[in-house]
Amino acid sequence: MSAFLDPREIYDLLLDYAIARTPVNRATLGLVWTLVESDNAAGLAMSPGGEALRTLNWPGTLVGRPLPELARWVKEWDPFQAALGMAACNAAINTRRCLPPGEILEPRQDGDNNLAVFRHFLPELTGKRVVVVGRYPGLDRFAAAHGLDLTVLERRPGPNDLPDAACEYLLPQAEWVFLTASSIPNKTFPRLMELSRDATVVLMGPTVPWLAEFHHFGVDYLAGVEIADRAAPGQIVAEGGGTRLFDGAVRYRVAPLTPAATWDWLRRQIAFTAAEKEQLNREMEDWYAAHSCTQRFPRLAEREAIGQKLSRLDSCAHELWSREPPPGVACLAGTALPVTVAAG
Repeated sequence: MSAFLDPREIYDLLLDYAIARTPVNRATLGLVWTLVESDNAAGLAMSPGGEALRTLNWPGTLVGRPLPELARWVKEWDPFQAALGMAACNAAINTRRCLPPGEILEPRQDGDNNLAVFRHFLPELTGKRVVVVGRYPGLDRFAAAHGLDLTVLERRPGPNDLPDAACEYLLPQAEWVFLTASSIPNKTFPRLMELSRDATVVLMGPTVPWLAEFHHFGVDYLAGVEIADRAAPGQIVAEGGGTRLFDGAVRYRVAPLTPAATWDWLRRQIAFTAAEKEQLNREMEDWYAAHSCTQRFPRLAEREAIGQKLSRLDSCAHELWSREPPPGVACLAGTALPVTVAAG
């Protein structure tokens, strides 16, 4: 692992992507999953569990709010607000439709599709010390059937789980760590990543944000989901569905965050973000040409946020490129964009 970003930066990074003032069309806080939908995309997160207070003061007020307003809740300590904030961030990220290269794990007819990620990595897990942060239904049976040395850490431990405090002792010794992305809204992600720095880390689950920058936090694989049927998740979430979500509404995608793959993904994100900034620059020029200089461009904060996002992307790409440039490619001084070295 060669992370160079402080894992605490994840929350600012998420908000870098939640800047377009797209209105929320629907927000569903289900028993197992939370879903936020806009015109262009939808985002999932795991619901926090436990009993919601009857006195929550925002139900009935979320539809129509700008997506960034809900996304900022990802920094809140209230677990229900944080889950909605995480789902809103994922909806904003998914609007870009910039998925990484990787392998799609198609649902199987024999069920256990919620365990598809573990099935995918099974050949590499035999004989290894594996720690799973978060309980996955059916995992004990799967581990026993395949002879895996597997320990589960859970905030609300069941009979075969260890409490999450055991992470301080087990994660530094683990060879593989499967980390639920719900660790992001519940604020345990930074410490768990620090403890897992010597392991191969798979960040997994419907809560995973599709961001190439996770490479720089030390994540080796993203195992998130893409929505296969836009209509299906809303009904499943609203009706209290859990593992049923994986039987066709969504499908897992496993993306290795190798230097080459991460660079290609970052390069596409940089190009997309630079185009966004250029478009806003043109809008700003038109605005000031038509209005008094005493009036403020209404999207100035959004333009500044895009600039911050572009700067963070460029820093990540430049660091990655300077450490591990692919053969036949060199870095131009002062930029993260590559030039190809001609043969001979």
